[in-house]
Amino acid sequence: MKTGGQLIVDALEANGTDRIFCVPGESYLAVLDALHDSSIRTIVCRQEGGAAMMADCQGRLTGKPGICFVTRGPGATNASAGVHIAMQDSVPMILFIGQVASHAKEREAFQEVDYVRFFGDIAKWVVEIDDASRIPEFVTRAFAVATSGRPGPVVISLPEDMLTSEVEAPQALPHTPVETRPGEAELDALEMLLANAKRPFVILGGTRWDEEAVTGMQAISEAWSLPVGCSFRRQMLFDHLHQNYAGDVGIGINPKLAAAIKQADVVLLIGGRMGEMPSSDYTLLKSPYPDQALVHVHADSGELGRVYRPTIAINASPAAFVEAFAKRRPAATPAWAQEAARLHAAYLDWSTPPQTGPGAVQMGPIMTYLEKVLPEDAILTNGAGNYATWVHRFHRFRRFATQGAPTSGSMGYGTPAAVAAKALYPDRTVVAFAGDGCFLMNGQEFATAVQYDLPIVVIVVNNGIYGTIRMHQEREYPGRVVGTDLKNPDFAALARAYGGHGETVEKTADFAPAFERARASGKPAIIEIRLDPEAITPTRTMTQIRDKA
Repeated sequence: MKTGGQLIVDALEANGTDRIFCVPGESYLAVLDALHDSSIRTIVCRQEGGAAMMADCQGRLTGKPGICFVTRGPGATNASAGVHIAMQDSVPMILFIGQVASHAKEREAFQEVDYVRFFGDIAKWVVEIDDASRIPEFVTRAFAVATSGRPGPVVISLPEDMLTSEVEAPQALPHTPVETRPGEAELDALEMLLANAKRPFVILGGTRWDEEAVTGMQAISEAWSLPVGCSFRRQMLFDHLHQNYAGDVGIGINPKLAAAIKQADVVLLIGGRMGEMPSSDYTLLKSPYPDQALVHVHADSGELGRVYRPTIAINASPAAFVEAFAKRRPAATPAWAQEAARLHAAYLDWSTPPQTGPGAVQMGPIMTYLEKVLPEDAILTNGAGNYATWVHRFHRFRRFATQGAPTSGSMGYGTPAAVAAKALYPDRTVVAFAGDGCFLMNGQEFATAVQYDLPIVVIVVNNGIYGTIRMHQEREYPGRVVGTDLKNPDFAALARAYGGHGETVEKTADFAPAFERARASGKPAIIEIRLDPEAITPTRTMTQIRDKA
C-alpha cells in the first residue's frame, strides 16, 4: 500500500527523472513528502512561470521531459506561460498541478480551475487522475506522449485527496520510446529529386535531434555539397563555421539567404514546421503550395501537409532520417557544388558585428569579445526583445545543446533557462541575455541561482524601453510614444542584494574586465549594459526608423 504521492515519485524515478522544478503548494504536500525519501533533486523556484520555463529548457537541451510541479489556481495559471512555450517549440515537458479535493470539485472551490479546459489548446495532452492506482499508467503514458511524434507538454492534474489515499498499484515501468523511420521508397524519391536539382537548400528545425544526428547531418551536407540553414532559434543544430552553413532562417533574415531559399528548386525541411517567423510570414515558402519542391521530414504525420503541401512527405524523426540518408551518396559531383561556399561567405559577412554605433556602449565590440572568450560548449539563453538580435545574428553556435531560446518569442525566458542549463551542466559556461523589460519578467529566478550556487552570468541590456515595441511604434506611429518607457532599478545592485555579483557597463571598454570579474567571482552575476535607446538595431537607429516613417 502506497499513497498517491509516493506512487507519483515512484513513476518519475522509473522513467529516469533526476530533478524537478517546483513552487511548493499545500495541494501536493503528499508528493513533496515522498520526494524527501527520493534521490530526485528538488529545485525550488520563485514563480511558477520560471519553474515551467526551467523544465522546458531541460527538455530542450536533453530531449527528455522536464518536470515541473505547481499548486492549483494561481500557481497553474502562472505556469501556463512555460506550457505555451513548450507547445509552440515542440519541447517535451510534464507539468503536475495540485488540484482541489474531489468532494469540492465543480463548486468553484478555493483556487479551483478546470485544467482540461484551461490547458486544452496549449498542451499536447491534459488529464486528471482520480484513482491513485492508475498513477503508474498515466505517468508512464505522459512520458510517452511528451516525447513521441511532435514532442510537447503534458499537464496532469492531481486532486489532493487522491494523493493522500493509500492504494495497491502495479510497479511503474519506464515508457517505451517511439521512433519513426523513413521508408526506402521515400529515400529513393528524395535521391532522385536531388539528382535532378539545380539549387537545393536544407533547413533544419524542430526537436528530436541529438549530438550524433547533428554530426551526421554535417556529413550529409558535405557528401551532397548542400547549403544548410537553421530555423529560428534552432541554431545549435549546425556548426556555424562549417563550410556549408548558410545562416539563420529567422527574424531579420540575411537578404542573400532569403533570396537563395526563394530561388531554390528543392527545399529539404528536416524536423521543423516552418511557421510564421522562420518563413518570413509564409513568403520564403508559400502556404499552402510552395514554389519550390518541398521535401518535409517530420516525426509527426499530422504536421505533414498541415501548412504546406510537400512534394515528398517523410514521416521520420530527424535523428532517424539522418541515420538512414547518411548511407546514400550522389552519383556525381552535384551541379550546385559552389553554392554552399558562396552562401557561407555571405553568412560570415552578415554575422560580423559592426564596431560603431550611437552612445558610449557599442554592442558590436562586446559580441566580438564574447566570440573570442566563450568556449564552444558555452550555453547561451535569452528571451525576447531587440537585444536578442545581437545573439542570433552575431554569435556563431558551434555545438549541439548550446542554445536555450523560445521560438514562441516569450519574454522572461533567459534567466530561468540559464538556471536550468547550469543545473544540468554545472561545468559549462552559461550566459543569459535579457533586456531590461525581459529580465524583470522572471528575474527573481536569479535568487534560485544564488540558492543552489549556480554561477550563471546574466547580461542585462538596459535601454530603458520595451525596445521591440518602441521600434514598431516609431515605424507605424512615429513620434507618438505611449506605454513603452521604463524606469529600472540598478541591476548590479540588485544582483548584490540577492547575494550575487553585480557589474555596470557604461562604456564599451568596461565590458571585458566586468565579464572577467563576473566569471572569477564564482557567484551568479548580473552585468548591466546601459545602452543608448538610439541603438535599437545593429544597422538602424531609432531616429532613422522614425524619420523614414
